[in-house]
Amino acid sequence: MTFITRFAPSPTGPLHLGHAYSALLAHDRAVAEAGQFLLRIDDLDQTRARPEWEAQLKEDLAWLGLRWPEPCRRESDCVAEYDAALDRLWSMGLLYPCSCTRRDIREAANAPQEGVPTHGPDGLIYSGTCREAAAAERASPVRPRGVTLRLDMARACELLRAQDKESDLPKNEISFRETGSGPDGTTGLIAFSSDALTAEIGDVVVARQDFGAAYHLAVVVDDAAQAITHVIRGQDLFDATRIHVVLQHLLGLPTPVYHHHRLIRDPSGKRLAKRDDARAIAKYRKDGASPADIRRMVGLA
Repeated sequence: MTFITRFAPSPTGPLHLGHAYSALLAHDRAVAEAGQFLLRIDDLDQTRARPEWEAQLKEDLAWLGLRWPEPCRRESDCVAEYDAALDRLWSMGLLYPCSCTRRDIREAANAPQEGVPTHGPDGLIYSGTCREAAAAERASPVRPRGVTLRLDMARACELLRAQDKESDLPKNEISFRETGSGPDGTTGLIAFSSDALTAEIGDVVVARQDFGAAYHLAVVVDDAAQAITHVIRGQDLFDATRIHVVLQHLLGLPTPVYHHHRLIRDPSGKRLAKRDDARAIAKYRKDGASPADIRRMVGLA
């Protein structure tokens, strides 16, 4: 099996040192394994994506010495694939429309039950306000367009339990292989109970009213379409991997091996974001840094 990995930046701002570390790590691993490194453009949010940022990120990555086959996959060109996945989940009775605003979700979370987690990989865990209210819409065989759709995690878990009868793992558990580590050092075979997903993750958004497929659905469809065997990304996405594995199982897609790496932080310990222009690759280039300097800065030299 050929080793295939990818780097999937959003063209919404400059690449910083954290991006460089993740891309270099993935590219180095692909070269070491005589495999393939792919670049994927996460531009589903067309309100923020800009052609000039895409051109800049490609220029920065090429300057760092990374190579990838062209044309690269651009998510805005793959809407039909995401629609097909959403249609399948809808036909399985696993999705429902949600009209809650962020304020609605915050207010519903103001009085949490004792001992029940309030935050998951997507922030505040959704209380399920629209789950039953959307019963009539869920009965329709045609998926509604232009609305926010959530995955009914409880129903998804019921289906997973039914599919899991022949598994070698303990009852109600699914898993993924981790070769890096989670924020707490967790590594190896990561097994988790489907029962815990409703409490710790909740009904995540898989389609958005404003730009169609949400990140969790798109990344799963993309990785399968590109035959990705190894996903290399930051530890901030470790907890979200459970969502991705659930969607892979539901859609009948393969689960890659995951490698979650440490995050590059500023001197105060804060994770870098695109607003950290002072640590943008383009600025280091302008100031005379070399690719070798960047490698040293992120601990790869």
